[in-house]
Amino acid sequence: MTQPQNVFKYCPRCGSKHFNFEGSRSFLCSDCGFHYFINSSAAVAGLIENEKGELLLTVRAFNPNKGMLDLPGGFVDPMESAEAALKREIKEELNLEVTEMQYLTSFPNEYVFSNFSVYTTDIAFICKVKGWNNMHIQDDISDIVFVTKQNIDWNNISAGSIKRIIEAFWNL
Repeated sequence: MTQPQNVFKYCPRCGSKHFNFEGSRSFLCSDCGFHYFINSSAAVAGLIENEKGELLLTVRAFNPNKGMLDLPGGFVDPMESAEAALKREIKEELNLEVTEMQYLTSFPNEYVFSNFSVYTTDIAFICKVKGWNNMHIQDDISDIVFVTKQNIDWNNISAGSIKRIIEAFWNL
């Protein structure tokens, strides 16, 4: 029920009820000709290790998946680069300054928010940060944990794409 074809009922341009699903990726309004394509939104995730080699995970403060583990990051704003988005998100969530980042991988994801499927491409970067002294939890996270390959609770990871990103990181 969260798929776009089950949620969109009216043309966003003219308000017509003749906004027809054209298959897996688009809608077409038969009244005004508006053609809307379902595209993937960009999201970023940062992999940050502490001096012990433990990976920093955040605890989600809100739904979807409230209380589950995630990587720091979030959506890329319009006209923002993935790199700038990751620096902004890590600053907003943890008050940490990213000093280095290296692209690792990307995976598709379906992020259900407000009973609507938002398709994302989750772009992961390995990050280094400037110190830990000023870190404090804020924005949309409620806590942090540091994990290793041996003690991670895979059943408490918030999304399949995040699991795959962490696996790719640990398989370097």
